[in-house]
Amino acid sequence: MAHKLRPMVSANDHIQGLAGAPLELVEYGDYQCPHCGRAYPIIKHIQEEMGKDLKFVYRNFPLSEAHPQAFPAAVAAEAAARQGAFWAMHDIIFENQELLESDEMPFTGFAQKLGLDIQKFEKDQEDPKLAEKVDEDFTSGVRSGVNGTPGFFINGNRYDGDWDESTLRSQLKKVLAKG
Repeated sequence: MAHKLRPMVSANDHIQGLAGAPLELVEYGDYQCPHCGRAYPIIKHIQEEMGKDLKFVYRNFPLSEAHPQAFPAAVAAEAAARQGAFWAMHDIIFENQELLESDEMPFTGFAQKLGLDIQKFEKDQEDPKLAEKVDEDFTSGVRSGVNGTPGFFINGNRYDGDWDESTLRSQLKKVLAKG
């Protein structure tokens, strides 16, 4: 049975691109996962190439047992979202993923680099609603059949193929051509 995205993308999601884009790529990701770290520049390149034809959505899927900093990283990104900086925090975490291996959590430093209100950012990280949002994303991934990260969905259908740049691009273009 093919796995479908549940729930479908909504205003609760973090979205880059046009709402009406013919292609929708959803990633369930873990900020500390090395595979997600490798997927990050691939997605960026594909976004640049496909432009207005692609809408990209990121949902949190922290595999906390394997990656203890993944959940705090997801909460930090959600805290940054409250200041309109979700994507900036998403990018800076992936671009500095190696810093998640230390015992020092780098999120306040990232927030400073992004020019966020640090007091608000730190207070928001403690808000249980943000942890609930991360948990809701995770639960939606489980319900959608995500069994590892990165987990991708193209136009609501789970994509189980290779996600190297040429293969993923080819699959997206194939779906786009089908209309």
